[in-house]
Amino acid sequence: MLKIFIDADACPVKDETYKVSDRYKLSVYLVANQYLKVPMNDRIHMECVEGSFDAADDWIVEQSEPGDIVITSDLLLAGRCVEKKVHTISPKGYEFTEDNIGSALSGRELSEHLRQLGQTGTGPSAMTKIDRSKYLSTLDQVIQKIKRQYPS
Repeated sequence: MLKIFIDADACPVKDETYKVSDRYKLSVYLVANQYLKVPMNDRIHMECVEGSFDAADDWIVEQSEPGDIVITSDLLLAGRCVEKKVHTISPKGYEFTEDNIGSALSGRELSEHLRQLGQTGTGPSAMTKIDRSKYLSTLDQVIQKIKRQYPS
């Protein structure tokens, strides 16, 4: 059964995901290093993981399966999920795939190198209504694609 995993510490689209999960009757797992308040709903689960910096990422990779969805802006986690054939979406509605994850990771490495050289950037742009709309659209499209690929 299709599940949604959220890399939850700084995810700005939790509320949008809850609404979509209600519509499709899907389970949502919020995974973080500290407890986060979640709505009272049998399909929404909070997984508080302890340990290393990447403990939440490791838990998501271990628990997710092909046919599941992971919501993250962490490109390293996205790469691990795509490698495992798990559908992966950024909070701004960008779907990571085998075709594009390599260039996304390369861009991350380039940005990291530039920061080490002392160049500073402005960081990610703030979420807009357009970003939220794109996220909802992408999430809906991915759910429909999975339902066609893995009919119950």
